Amino acid sequence: MPTTPRTAIVTGAARGIGAATAKRLAADGHQVGVLDLDAASCADTVGAITDAGGQAVGVGVDVADADQVAAAVEQVVEALGAPTILVNNAGITRDNLIFKMTEQDWDSVLGVHLRGAFLMTRAVQGHMTAEKFGRIVNLSSTSALGNRGQVNYAAAKAGLQGFTKTLAIELGKFGVTANAVAPGFIQTDMTRATAERLGVPFEDFVAFSAKEIPVQRVGQPEDIAATISFLTSDEAGFVSGQVIYVAGGPKD
Repeated sequence: MPTTPRTAIVTGAARGIGAATAKRLAADGHQVGVLDLDAASCADTVGAITDAGGQAVGVGVDVADADQVAAAVEQVVEALGAPTILVNNAGITRDNLIFKMTEQDWDSVLGVHLRGAFLMTRAVQGHMTAEKFGRIVNLSSTSALGNRGQVNYAAAKAGLQGFTKTLAIELGKFGVTANAVAPGFIQTDMTRATAERLGVPFEDFVAFSAKEIPVQRVGQPEDIAATISFLTSDEAGFVSGQVIYVAGGPKD
């Protein structure tokens, strides 16, 4: 089944999973609002989309700031039309063991991941319910199952799973689905930063991680984008409230 062209918003879309997702949704025929903390950082993603014949606009926003979120969504509406696809991908890490973790480390991570997803979804859901169609995808992580040195990140990603399931219950009658994608090891700047924190060369970190994954490779941003492409499609209308682990093997 072909997917109806719509307006999508992807947060944290300047690089990594967000950039790959924005490009994939554009390739699916959607117009894409490319959101990140700095509008200038969105230029590469927007350029890749427009060079391929798609439509996109880059918007700077701190997703943890309600006023900025409202303004960013309105900018997308004016440029591309009412958004009925939302991918809450924006995220940061502030890794540390709990006895070393500061309150700022905790608040920053929970603010971007959880508060950000809440604010973005609240700002966009009205457009979805008015259109009687919506697709919300939240980026969780295998870290939601627990990961040493990431008590803040794990809590945020686990929280997004509960957030997702509740959205599915509340918004389903309006034709809106909500799902979460939980990546495993994906080769991005974020995992590179983790290797640096551990004092391990990134190439060695990747090679070691691949050996622990049943498919014997680490993931790429495009692997996640492909899953999101399905979940945001017209034909995924009976899939809602699910957490899909895209990790190269089974997870609990």
